[in-house]
Amino acid sequence: MTNNPNVKILAFVGLAGAGKSTAVEYLTEKGYPRVYFGGVIYSAMKEAGIEITPESQTIFRETIREKEGKDFVVKRIIKEINDLIAVGQHKIVADGIYSWTEYKAMKSEFPGELTVVGVVAPKRLRHHRLNVRPDRPFTDKESNDRDWNEIENLEKGGPIAIADYYIVNDSDVEKIYKELDNIIEEIGF
Repeated sequence: MTNNPNVKILAFVGLAGAGKSTAVEYLTEKGYPRVYFGGVIYSAMKEAGIEITPESQTIFRETIREKEGKDFVVKRIIKEINDLIAVGQHKIVADGIYSWTEYKAMKSEFPGELTVVGVVAPKRLRHHRLNVRPDRPFTDKESNDRDWNEIENLEKGGPIAIADYYIVNDSDVEKIYKELDNIIEEIGF
């Protein structure tokens, strides 16, 4: 556990299609380093030679957590964050806390440094975004199945419910950017 008042970690939570990636990209374009929870899963899938599809992601995400523990992803993310801190990074973006276990581990490891932002959007809008995105598009059924899986099996609702700030992403990206600017100014990020 660290407690470094000079370090700030801005973590994003939300269901698929809410706009987490849009928020994270905005901050990384400003030069902030990013750690990506989903990237840990994708890397592990590639290492195992598993094709990345909506169905294979769900199966792998559940299987790896059963085999390696619910903290499989967050242990690697905590190491990545500590490595960034060790080389002098003091403001870090964390993309996509997935579960209550991950949230608790991050709060425990970085008790004063972590601020969580929930990015939310109406279900119909999230599902539409997932349908038309160029990278890994989802059908309506896949979107709905993913929502249920993330809420029931990954306990993703807890971190969203207890976020420090919320961005309602139901219009244009300029609104998200403005709200992000307000948040980072308020917390001194």
